[in-house]
Amino acid sequence: MVTGDGSYIKQINRGLILQQIIEHGMISRADLSKKVGLNKATISVQAADLLDEELIYETQQEHRNLGRRPIMLSLNRQSGFALGIDLDAKDITYILSDLLGYPVHTETVPLETSDYDSILALLSAQIKKFQAQCADSHYGLIGVVIGVHGTVGKNEKVFFVPQHQWVDKELKADLEKEVDVAIQIQNNANASAFAEKVFTSQDSENLLSISMYSGMGLGIIMDGELLKGYNGFAGEMGHMIVVPGGKQCTCGNKGCWEMYASEARLLQNLADIKKKNKLSYDDVESWIAAEDKEVIQQIDEFFEFLAIGLNNIINLYNPETIVLNSQVLKMDPHAIERIESLLTSSVSQYRELKISELGKEACAMGACALAIKSFLKVPELRLDLSTEHLPADDYTETVS
Repeated sequence: MVTGDGSYIKQINRGLILQQIIEHGMISRADLSKKVGLNKATISVQAADLLDEELIYETQQEHRNLGRRPIMLSLNRQSGFALGIDLDAKDITYILSDLLGYPVHTETVPLETSDYDSILALLSAQIKKFQAQCADSHYGLIGVVIGVHGTVGKNEKVFFVPQHQWVDKELKADLEKEVDVAIQIQNNANASAFAEKVFTSQDSENLLSISMYSGMGLGIIMDGELLKGYNGFAGEMGHMIVVPGGKQCTCGNKGCWEMYASEARLLQNLADIKKKNKLSYDDVESWIAAEDKEVIQQIDEFFEFLAIGLNNIINLYNPETIVLNSQVLKMDPHAIERIESLLTSSVSQYRELKISELGKEACAMGACALAIKSFLKVPELRLDLSTEHLPADDYTETVS
């Protein structure tokens, strides 16, 4: 049984009100009362508090009917900014967003070291830079969420990062010694899954997001919530063994899924075949267009191993939506049909299989959304990256 005092109930109501304001873009007090199920007096008191705090603002909506124009409430999206960070193997991506999740600045910094102290110093310097850029807004930098490509416990301790060979790192605590801002650490796949839920698959309550770039990461949303497991390590399906005694993986096992179905492994195989030190997606696309037999064979194997892992995951979770995040898959207009043709089991059931619209920015975008949800304390976050539902003059870029 959940109980709470008056302040607790007020906080819940506040979150519900903010959630409706965000989802509608503009909404009147009367409509808020209907949507949330609170009386008009409660709505008025809460709205007054939010106006005083500069989290929302008022506008008058034009309409052709007789009578007074309704006063509309909207989120003051530039009253604060969120910083999402994707800490990958070879680079770090920073996305600074407003309170509606709109990116106002994106920056990718190459990473030439795996040394923990060096990366810690780099992160600290960048966070301080963004803090300074946001200093003129009412709330400044409201939070930082870092997506790590490795196992992250429920206590946000970094347990293991295969690509950097980090073990038991207190990244959150170490950063909080250097910067005065709320820090959260998330597994990158969880952040990506949250981004898909918040921005592109808002009505899907059971969603799997599979990141296929430097490894294979699985973010799991079940019944609308991130599924993290007992320690927080759920979703490490990249280290599911699909070839017993197969290729050696950095995790210590042999034959892991990511050794056969990740883009990093595919690109490495192609680089070895073509004897090229550096390989770009443009190279791959041109070889596909030229119907290069060696390349086509590698990509066919890539699809086959991808389907093997997907079949296992589908049988485990019976998802509603599966989102594949891969630049290589985007090159093939028939990628989804090809994959589905390999999922032949009558047992495997799901509703929708699709390729991510967010691409490599999914992790950092999801990190921004997690920071926003934590700051606003809303029960559920749904963000729309289009501007159709917002006032025409509501948004101008103020941070660069």
